[in-house]
Amino acid sequence: MSFSVYILRCVDKTLYTGVAKDVKKRIEEHNTHERGAKYTRARRPVELVYTKEYENRSEAQKEECRIKKLTRKEKFTLIG
Repeated sequence: MSFSVYILRCVDKTLYTGVAKDVKKRIEEHNTHERGAKYTRARRPVELVYTKEYENRSEAQKEECRIKKLTRKEKFTLIG
């Protein structure tokens, strides 16, 4: 079972990083459901700007943590 790290660009141009098994479903939740993160609920719509797949949740969460520690400039370099 694989997990993906993803980065979303919110309508206010901020970035949100998360981990999901099904990124497409998770983005839909961020954009339309109450199950979306509190942060993104106030900043809809969100757009996927980066995704990378990992073999397991642990590896994905380590990468999520690393990305969250990056500066805004470093994050924009990562997403291209």
